[in-house]
Amino acid sequence: MGQLIKVSKALTIAGSDSGGGAGIQADLKTFQELGVYGMSVLTAVTAQNTTGVQGVFPVSIEGLEAQLASIASDLTPDAIKTGMLFSGEYIERTAYMIRKFAWENVVVDPVMVAKGGATLLGEEALHAMKTCMLQLAKIVTPNIPEAEALTGIEINSPEAREEAARVLFDAGADHVVVKGGHFGNGDFVTDLVFNGIEMFELIEKRIQTKNTHGTGCTFSAALAAELAYGRKPESAIVNAKKYIQTAIEHGIDVGSGHGPVNHFAYRRIAHEQY
Repeated sequence: MGQLIKVSKALTIAGSDSGGGAGIQADLKTFQELGVYGMSVLTAVTAQNTTGVQGVFPVSIEGLEAQLASIASDLTPDAIKTGMLFSGEYIERTAYMIRKFAWENVVVDPVMVAKGGATLLGEEALHAMKTCMLQLAKIVTPNIPEAEALTGIEINSPEAREEAARVLFDAGADHVVVKGGHFGNGDFVTDLVFNGIEMFELIEKRIQTKNTHGTGCTFSAALAAELAYGRKPESAIVNAKKYIQTAIEHGIDVGSGHGPVNHFAYRRIAHEQY
């Protein structure tokens, strides 16, 4: 009989991407590449590919609850990430169940605004995100449009971004990462991190590529994987940033539109170096 290996477990609560570049597919790929056991709870099934989203088909609330209860009864996660939660009702129910099961190490990726700036969720969902999910977040990871929606602050300067980070922290998040992909268009991308005491920046070279589908999902999944291992949030953030930067730098070209990041680049490069 082979030796049994105890592994850390991470759960994604998000939508499915039939194209495989974002959503739970990106999350599970990331968990696998980073060596944690991945589990999933679907909020919706989408028909999508690299050219866009052709349809969104939510699961029932009963189906959402049943999936969460099933995980809780047998496979308690060491960390969780939430992605596309579909609506205010789904956000409220997900938050309730997370509290009910006393799950910790929650990474909230507030998928509310598309890369092009289109609002994906209405005012009801925005309110639920602010009042139900932020208080559960060990780390919250908004991009600039999402941070603006959650705080009501127009982020047009470094000072405004710092103010938004403080507002999100005061709303309940333990750590805030305001991602910098939408902030300016220079040669570098700067993410702002705030833990309630200090602010620091993570600066990486901006990669000129159209293949960035799933960037936010992948980054937050990497954070959950790092937390599942027992990493401190600051270390988890730094390591997850390295993972997503490598995934963007070593892109893959599939489909005719905006392709996905390369989820397996980080591990392949690590193996080549040793």
